Amino acid sequence: MADDYDTGDMFQDPEGFYPPEKEPTFAEHRMLSGDVVRVRLVGSHPLYGNMLWNAGRISSDYIETNAPTLITGKDVLEIGAAAGVPSIVSAIKGARTTVMTDYPDLDLVDNMQQNADAAKPAVPIGSSLHVTGYQWGSDVEPLKTYIPEESRAEGFDVLIMADVVYSWREHPNLIKTMQETMKRTKDAVALVIFTPYQPWLLPQTQKFFPLAEQSGFTVTKVFEKLTEKVLFEDDPGDEILRRTVFGYELRWNDDQLR
Repeated sequence: MADDYDTGDMFQDPEGFYPPEKEPTFAEHRMLSGDVVRVRLVGSHPLYGNMLWNAGRISSDYIETNAPTLITGKDVLEIGAAAGVPSIVSAIKGARTTVMTDYPDLDLVDNMQQNADAAKPAVPIGSSLHVTGYQWGSDVEPLKTYIPEESRAEGFDVLIMADVVYSWREHPNLIKTMQETMKRTKDAVALVIFTPYQPWLLPQTQKFFPLAEQSGFTVTKVFEKLTEKVLFEDDPGDEILRRTVFGYELRWNDDQLR
């Protein structure tokens, strides 16, 4: 009787039924030193691992400019790294530990790992660059295991958060991650850098900062840079805002220090 119900290839999608996945592309970031960081981008991805964002480039320049006091010898965590250029630049500039993270999606994490592996020849001895998936607001203990044991309980000196605060529904989870990963020291800092690609949502994005202040942080605006062109040419909204990268440093209030 089973043969009477043989469906053959009835449920097999015909060849070409689905469009082929886009092939990965590559992008370059020229450091201020003149060295070039070349990264692989996911061909097409709903979490935007397929782009090198302006905030990532400007974050990398800021890190490089301030590396002697900000990065060298420090433990660094990047949240929402995508291709991971700021993490790579941090490692190249001598961070003791750099942990590159993004949403725990196989393609995103594999792509970050490929970029980290390609950058390793430029990373000096004594610096380490790691990759892992991480969902904002979840358990941070696995992230801390990458820090050398003598400093592990204290957390990270620097958090890099480039183009993550656009997701205003995730603000509480971002704050929670900051509170649980950032060292409770005067010099510890979170770099929050973003561009309002959708300017009409800027008021929602900016709600992150009063929430951070209510959660024990001091917020300081450190720069506002105008890029040469917009990242998405066909998008609506104020072009100047879509070309602008805003940079903030968040540090613990004095009453939160240990």
